[in-house]
Amino acid sequence: MFTGHGTTMSRQNHEQRRKELAAVSDTTLYFSYTALMSPYRLRDVAPGAEFQFIAHLPETRLIFPYELEAGSGALPSVRPEPGNTVWGAMFAVTDEDLDAISSAEVLELRTVTYDFKAVDREGKRHSVVTHIHADLTDRVAHPSKKYMGQIVLGARHWKLPTGWIAGLEEHMDDPS
Repeated sequence: MFTGHGTTMSRQNHEQRRKELAAVSDTTLYFSYTALMSPYRLRDVAPGAEFQFIAHLPETRLIFPYELEAGSGALPSVRPEPGNTVWGAMFAVTDEDLDAISSAEVLELRTVTYDFKAVDREGKRHSVVTHIHADLTDRVAHPSKKYMGQIVLGARHWKLPTGWIAGLEEHMDDPS
C-alpha cells in the first residue's frame, strides 16, 4: 500500500494517479528534497532520472519526525504549513525509475504522495510526485548530520537558493 497525507492508496490507485500525471505533462515529475537529491545517490537508485529544474513546495515545511535507529538522527519529511517553503530538485522519471525511487524511500519510511504542487522559478505550478512520512506527528527530532550532508551536497549541485542551503547547513552544525 502507498499512502499520501495519511490516506491509504492502493497499488491500482497509485498507478491511476501516475497515468493521470503522465497524460497531462508527458512525463512524471519527481520532487526531491531528501538525500536522493544528491546526483550520485539518485543515479544509483534511478539512473534514468533526468534533472529538469529547481522548484519549491509553497506553504510547506521541512520537518524531521522519525529516527530509524535511536541516536542515529531523524530523517526529513514535509508537511503543509503556512508561511514556509521547501526547496528541491525536479526530475523527469520513467515508471521504472519512480518504482525504484519509491522502493528506496520506503526504506526510510516515506511513502508516495501526489498531493503537492511545486512552483518553478518562473512561478509555474507543476503536479509532482514526492514522498513523505505518513504519520506526521508534531514530534521534532534532530536530523542526521550524515544524511543532511547528502541533502546539502545535492542542494549545492543543483544550485538551490543560497539561503535554503544555509538553513540546511545549520542542521549539520546543531551540536545535539
